[in-house]
Amino acid sequence: MSTLKTGKVKTTTIADELDTESTAVTNVINGSAKAWVNFNGTGTVAIRGSFNVDSITDIGTGEYNINFINAMPDANYSTVISVASGYSGVSAINRTGQISTYLNVPSTTAVSIQTGVNYYSGSTVEDEPYVFVTIHR
Repeated sequence: MSTLKTGKVKTTTIADELDTESTAVTNVINGSAKAWVNFNGTGTVAIRGSFNVDSITDIGTGEYNINFINAMPDANYSTVISVASGYSGVSAINRTGQISTYLNVPSTTAVSIQTGVNYYSGSTVEDEPYVFVTIHR
């Protein structure tokens, strides 16, 4: 097999090896996650894995800034937030009463989120050991 080295490939369609399935390049570009992060939101905040996330800033109990490496072209993106409590015997992500929300209006360089409203503990905001954030644009 030979290797093709190039700086940029321009095409309108991408197909599989057998040319049995294909899609427009814009579907790949526009449909892919532009950033994602899996982080520990308790104690010292720590990123477990990420793409296009430079850092997480802990700004208070259950409140975090997710800072992007490469800025978004505008703030009109979709953010999906989920959390896992780590409590044994409880459905980790879909635990009743657990929601996550935007803290502030998203910007091109960061998004602020809040995790909380836990009816089990009665608190309105709380740190979570597993926080997952995905950005689509």
